[in-house]
Amino acid sequence: MNGDSPPAGRRIPAHAVRHAIRDDIVAGAYPFGSRLTEELLARRYGVSRVPVREALRALESEGFVTTRRHAGACVAEPTEREAADLLEIRSLLEPLAAGRAAQRRTEAHLKVLRGLVVLGRERARHGQAADLRSLDAWFHETLAQASGSPSLIALLTQVRRKIAWVYAVPRSAPTADTWTERGAIVDAVARGDAGRARALMAAHTELAPPEGSRLRRPAAVRNPKQSVNTERVQN
Repeated sequence: MNGDSPPAGRRIPAHAVRHAIRDDIVAGAYPFGSRLTEELLARRYGVSRVPVREALRALESEGFVTTRRHAGACVAEPTEREAADLLEIRSLLEPLAAGRAAQRRTEAHLKVLRGLVVLGRERARHGQAADLRSLDAWFHETLAQASGSPSLIALLTQVRRKIAWVYAVPRSAPTADTWTERGAIVDAVARGDAGRARALMAAHTELAPPEGSRLRRPAAVRNPKQSVNTERVQN
């Protein structure tokens, strides 16, 4: 397992097991196709096998885990078509959220969005990639919250999470142009111009992966009877 993986044996509440496993899958701690063994996962997160089993079932319904004959639960391996579908879904939902935000946003939402644009431009000028990735997520989450639609927020959260899982983002920082575009979106939202906000967000997202990202390489084909995740979980 890579250096960003959580330490073995950490104890977490049983109800948080699904979130912990999902976060580690998205972060790449468990590669595509790797086996997820209940016993090893239970030891890793300091819980019994029951919440682990329930978590794997839930993650299978979300598309992060698949069950294979003779292998059991494994990390899913999205195809290039599935990866492209995620971008298309995002390109439909993000403009909708921006348009709704223009109609339903509060002054508190605007204050946060404007502050994020200022920070984003500043960090981009200094090439602070790690900060920019956090600010990017915060911007889109805030804009979604401003839409005032719980269903839309949930869908966007799931889609963005899967895009972060499927696409690897390099350490190089994006340019300030991205934050200039976002500043224009915030201006449209502030004016209550839903049509303009939708159009700008559509141009901002257009069927392209996150700036500078690339599709993660799938795991090598392995013997399904081999416990491919044993060493990774124990390290």
